[in-house]
Amino acid sequence: MSASLLAPLRTLPVRAIGVAARLGGSGGAPACTGRRTYCQRMSRLSGLVFRQLFEPVSCTYTYLLADVKTKEAVLIDPVLEMAERDANLVQELGLKLKYAANTHCHADHITGTGLLKKMLPGCKSIISKHSGAKADITIDEGDTIKFGKFHLDSLSTPGHTDGCLTFVLNDKTMAFTGDALLIRGCGRTDFQQGSPNKLYQSIHQKIFKLPGECLVYPAHDYTGSTVSTVDEEKRLNPRLILKEKEFVHIMNNLNLPKPDQIDIAVPANLMCGVQDK
Repeated sequence: MSASLLAPLRTLPVRAIGVAARLGGSGGAPACTGRRTYCQRMSRLSGLVFRQLFEPVSCTYTYLLADVKTKEAVLIDPVLEMAERDANLVQELGLKLKYAANTHCHADHITGTGLLKKMLPGCKSIISKHSGAKADITIDEGDTIKFGKFHLDSLSTPGHTDGCLTFVLNDKTMAFTGDALLIRGCGRTDFQQGSPNKLYQSIHQKIFKLPGECLVYPAHDYTGSTVSTVDEEKRLNPRLILKEKEFVHIMNNLNLPKPDQIDIAVPANLMCGVQDK
């Protein structure tokens, strides 16, 4: 990495912290800005349905993936207030929602998995076994989420929380990084077992080992961006181009307010998809 690229971040730490505040994940960010064009794309493997959906209060992305032939589908990071929208889309497309999977135990919104299970019988909730949350299925690194001929591989990427997972499509063209890696940012590490050292290692040793052209789809974005790539984030992410010591210093000095919904979201999400409401 050239000295000229790193210099602005080293000499202007306040600017770096300002970027961090906007891209902190799990709250502490301003209202979402920018125009979003929602994605529809096909994997290199033919027959994949893909939709990227957005919830504006917590700036959360929800992702729907399905096999065209079998109609089996998985929904990643649904939001309670958008459960009806998601269920309607599943039904409109003639899909069968097999799983609603959370990348981690969210602090800025309540998951929609519980309500979706009621609206779409047969759907099961999924979360990491290290999250401390209850779900129909708990998984760990190396486990797969199968839907039709496709599957998502699970990578354990702790640091934002102990139970963070990154889901990688089986052809390694798409990675759903939750709050671990955001577009030109990353998740905050100041609550819920957060550790900047763990997060740095998770991103560099797990996510950044994926193919450079692999598309990065985060759980949040506050600036209007919809997608990035592994190569872009390795080269351009203002936090992740730093050495680990510098990264830890920035993450330990963000001084962000706590997420607005944390006191209600975390208890509800600890019952991930098995709650009564």
